[in-house]
Amino acid sequence: MYAITGITGKVGGALAKALIEAGEPVRAVLRDPAKAEIWRKRGCEIAFAEMGAAAQLAAAFKGATGVFILPPSEFDPAPGYPEAAKQNEVLTTALLAARPERVVCLSTIGADGEVDNLLSQRAMLEEALGELDFPVTFLRPGWFMENAAWDVAPARDEGVLHSFLQPADKTFAMVATQDIGRLAADLIREGWTGKRVVELEGPSRVSPNDLANAFASALGHPVRVEIVPRESWEGLFRAQGTRNPQPRMRMLDGFNEGWIDFKDNGQNSVKGKTPLVEVIAALVRQAAATEAV
Repeated sequence: MYAITGITGKVGGALAKALIEAGEPVRAVLRDPAKAEIWRKRGCEIAFAEMGAAAQLAAAFKGATGVFILPPSEFDPAPGYPEAAKQNEVLTTALLAARPERVVCLSTIGADGEVDNLLSQRAMLEEALGELDFPVTFLRPGWFMENAAWDVAPARDEGVLHSFLQPADKTFAMVATQDIGRLAADLIREGWTGKRVVELEGPSRVSPNDLANAFASALGHPVRVEIVPRESWEGLFRAQGTRNPQPRMRMLDGFNEGWIDFKDNGQNSVKGKTPLVEVIAALVRQAAATEAV
């Protein structure tokens, strides 16, 4: 039995789909009872647990061969990341109580970075779960291609892609969420000892210009990149309600300056199969379908 947190999201859903198609038993770890029926119909066992409740998580993980951990993301953390520290304590308590055979944890590119930034929360997670006395895999994917969902409307309506990643011709390690889920499904069924790190990116690196071209192809009209100046970031993020924008800004600096990347520029990273154009086309279709409802 494989217990999957975050199963209602893109990564967890892709992981569960791959396991179900392979005939593996899946336990969907859910917070919302309203989302249970769809997973029951797919043949999943259901467990309810809040990610902040160690006892509930321990019960949901009990008896599992493998557990997939997808911690909630905090995009506006307090200084020092107390939210992440509390979540890590809950997870380690639950896992030590349940003692599954193995754990796959979704981490991120940059979790091994030495400069403080938004992704330092995942470094804290790896450190905490690294103390467990059973096998743990930290899966570090690149920038999610699906983050471009935010760009659909301006690309469609204005022909512009506003990019915080810069310069426009610089390429970045990106990956489709379905590739993350598929690889996680493979990893969680493997046998290994100790702790290991697996890096994952797409079939080729992606620049903002590539994103604009993919949108142009999907939308049928030109799309140009408009760089968002670094000096405007703090004001923009605060206007959006962000109280502590510095970690997010430093994360973007890390990508743009190159100190957030895979070792050896990804020479040894696993390469996913899903191309950018496929992901962008799907995002455009989804946006159109949503607006048509």
